[in-house]
Amino acid sequence: MYIFIAALLLNSVLYSTTMYPKLLIDFLSEKQVTTYSTCLFQFFLFYTLGGSELPLLTAMAYDRYVAICKPLEYQTIMTKTTVSIFLVLAWLVPACHIAVQAIASAEAKLWDSNIKGIFCNNAVYTLQCQRSRLITVFGVVSLLDLVILPMLFIVFTYTTIFIVSYQSCKEIRKKAAETCLPHLLHCSKK
Repeated sequence: MYIFIAALLLNSVLYSTTMYPKLLIDFLSEKQVTTYSTCLFQFFLFYTLGGSELPLLTAMAYDRYVAICKPLEYQTIMTKTTVSIFLVLAWLVPACHIAVQAIASAEAKLWDSNIKGIFCNNAVYTLQCQRSRLITVFGVVSLLDLVILPMLFIVFTYTTIFIVSYQSCKEIRKKAAETCLPHLLHCSKK
């Protein structure tokens, strides 16, 4: 269970490092201009790490579901291999989604090759002469895959946990609340 919390913390640290070094350099320079290639790289890192947060929270929700609803089977379900697969998928799936968009953006015709500003998350698209249909379609697929489905799974998992906890004794409800409350508080910030 704690490996997912550690992964979430690592993800937050890496997420911060995608923006702050460039931010500090730009504060020290007279002109804040970002090249298109730097912007694409920053865009890829920013959205890969940002996009991996909900899959990590989804893995945590499943872990807590197994711990509370199937406590006797926890060791056989949540093996080191299973946890490793969840962690790899939580980072690999968003990276693949964003890689397609970054590569498609890299090949697009541009109005200008410099972005005026410090941070360029969606500014990549403002420089393109024509909006790519591939980028638009893949953006919708990414939204569905990386945001909507994980959120539905988290809601389903916690609903099941609350139903099982409600039907149990007071001590189990207390342990379930202690286990789930930190995760729910983190989910509510998103």
